[in-house]
Amino acid sequence: MRRKERMLTDSEALSILEEGEYGILSTVSPDNEPYGIPLNYCVMNGRIYFHSAIEGTKIANIENNPAVSFCVVAGARVLSERFTSLYESCIVSGTAAEASGSEKQNALEMLIHKYSGSHIPEGLEYIEKLKNKTRVFSISIESITGKANR
Repeated sequence: MRRKERMLTDSEALSILEEGEYGILSTVSPDNEPYGIPLNYCVMNGRIYFHSAIEGTKIANIENNPAVSFCVVAGARVLSERFTSLYESCIVSGTAAEASGSEKQNALEMLIHKYSGSHIPEGLEYIEKLKNKTRVFSISIESITGKANR
């Protein structure tokens, strides 16, 4: 990292990841084209989880090459008069894999708790109704870096 004074500890970077609202998943296509997509996600047992449709670009990319990057930015605020921005961010490198069985169920429930915490009973019904039309993937956290301008 070029600006060492902005580097965060692994613990601080993990906190940004755990508390973030959404992240950008970056994959590579079979033709070596980069692809980034914003996702809702949760962190559970040291892994990042996200849900997906049954098929699509990100799934095809992951099946071709499971090496991914995941980026979260928090607290971004432009300071126009100072020609800078305040922010906190983290970048994870890891390997994506499909989750199934209880791991899939637990991840879907964690997503309901994170994003719809005041609607747990309805969320559990929603999972039951649509879980066969949904795939869940996890990302191992093989490396994490954090940076901030506070």
